[in-house]
Amino acid sequence: MELVKFIRPMSDSELKTFAKACDSTPGQLKQVAYGRRASADLAIRIDIASCGAVTCEDIRSDINWAYLRGNEAQNQAA
Repeated sequence: MELVKFIRPMSDSELKTFAKACDSTPGQLKQVAYGRRASADLAIRIDIASCGAVTCEDIRSDINWAYLRGNEAQNQAA
């Protein structure tokens, strides 16, 4: 899901709470939602705070998240 579609129906209070869960601000999230490039770290925090509704891939499609996740799975198995 696109971040803009996820946050658009939120009230100001809900957006503030969500932003806090992302260790961000409502303003920064709105900038990302409308096209500003998020850091990989923020993309991960949004994925976590949205319980996967907005994925890292949705935020930063230029990063090979499957590769990173694959390495993490291998490291946990070792």
